[in-house]
Amino acid sequence: MVISKLSSDFPMSDLGPLSFFLGIAVSRSKSGLFLSQSAFAQEILARADIVSCNPCSTQADTKTKLAVDGEPVSDPTLYRSLVGALQYLTFTRPDNRTMPDIAYAVQQVCLFMHDPRLPHLNALKRILRYLKGTLSHGLHIKASAIDRLVAYSDADWVGCPNTRRSTSGFCVYLGDNLVSWSSKRQHVVSRSSAEAEYRGIANVVAEAAWLPNLLLELSCPLSRATVIFCDNVSAMYLASNPVQHQRTKHVEIDLHFVRERVAIGHVRVCMFHPLISMQIFLQRVYLLVCFLILEIV
Repeated sequence: MVISKLSSDFPMSDLGPLSFFLGIAVSRSKSGLFLSQSAFAQEILARADIVSCNPCSTQADTKTKLAVDGEPVSDPTLYRSLVGALQYLTFTRPDNRTMPDIAYAVQQVCLFMHDPRLPHLNALKRILRYLKGTLSHGLHIKASAIDRLVAYSDADWVGCPNTRRSTSGFCVYLGDNLVSWSSKRQHVVSRSSAEAEYRGIANVVAEAAWLPNLLLELSCPLSRATVIFCDNVSAMYLASNPVQHQRTKHVEIDLHFVRERVAIGHVRVCMFHPLISMQIFLQRVYLLVCFLILEIV
């Protein structure tokens, strides 16, 4: 049905069931689709000349933060080439538990492409060793209801040791399927953890404003408002409180953007407490811990 509708508007031909596209292998089963880039991951390992390396169980060191220090690498061009390849690999790198497993680690090594140092190269090699042990991982897509989007947002605070900027991340589910995720360092320094969390919410609200328009063009309109979960009470109150005061003037643009979406009913920002559902907490909120390498106290 979708192909017939698209062919009525665009000149196209039906090449049959999708099996391989732009380095992404697609396999079909009774449970749905499985998207994998294992062949591309093996190509990256061969480019780095570590095909026979020992696999690593984690993709990043949770106890250290990358900074601008150390000796320069001998081949910065190779470093940039490998990091760029890893960026493309993150398209289908949620693992079998639907966790964006390397997005945060890749984002961290991307910050130093202009002047890579040995600690950055070691972090890159750790990601590659992690890929060695997870070549079979990919993205599962199964049939489910598509009546609304559910998003989860989180952020650290002043996590970068050099700029003291925060890193925010989000993941968006359409039904039971993970359709969008991101890990990105914020453009400005946040003066509080609530501000860092709120800027992260603003990023996911922007994504939640674009995805329904895309689905509408595909003749799959959403019937319910997008629900965004965060773990910061202050950020949740800022999303619905129309009162401006001195403590929120410096985030005024994000405040108006999110509140406008909340006011017209497109988005609802909710507090997510682990006691609501321990199973969902472990499966979905824990992905943001791996995603941002944060320690939840």
